[in-house]
Amino acid sequence: MNLRPTLLIPALAAGLLAVAAMPAHAAGPIDCKLRFDLSGWSVFYKTGKGSGTVSCDNGQSMPVQIRTKGGGLSFGKTEIKDGTGEFSGLYRIEDVLGTYATAEAHASAGTATKAQVMTKGDVSLALAGKGEGWSVGVAFGKFVIER
Repeated sequence: MNLRPTLLIPALAAGLLAVAAMPAHAAGPIDCKLRFDLSGWSVFYKTGKGSGTVSCDNGQSMPVQIRTKGGGLSFGKTEIKDGTGEFSGLYRIEDVLGTYATAEAHASAGTATKAQVMTKGDVSLALAGKGEGWSVGVAFGKFVIER
């Protein structure tokens, strides 16, 4: 088989470009967890603020800020300390950033336990936490993770 150098060079260049253009998730998924504190209130409009840290099994970690916003028939005041979250569908730590869609029904008084699953495209986040406060209602909205 006799390959001409003039044909071989463009073929090699095209192959290198194809490898460079491969999506970042070709390396495989990573497991990341969120530890957070969050406090908020609701009177029809539900809002909350908090902070946390995302840590991944590849050794990366990132401090994050959390905001929640929503509306519905909701009343109350809550505070979650030492909440946890597990992400799925991640290929880079930066994939945790963004807005997740939420929907919930809740009722609590005194000490409360909360579990919730939310999504952002292919990324899912399962939250769990214990806290104090009181609340009752149904709310729809968003859970935002930022740097």
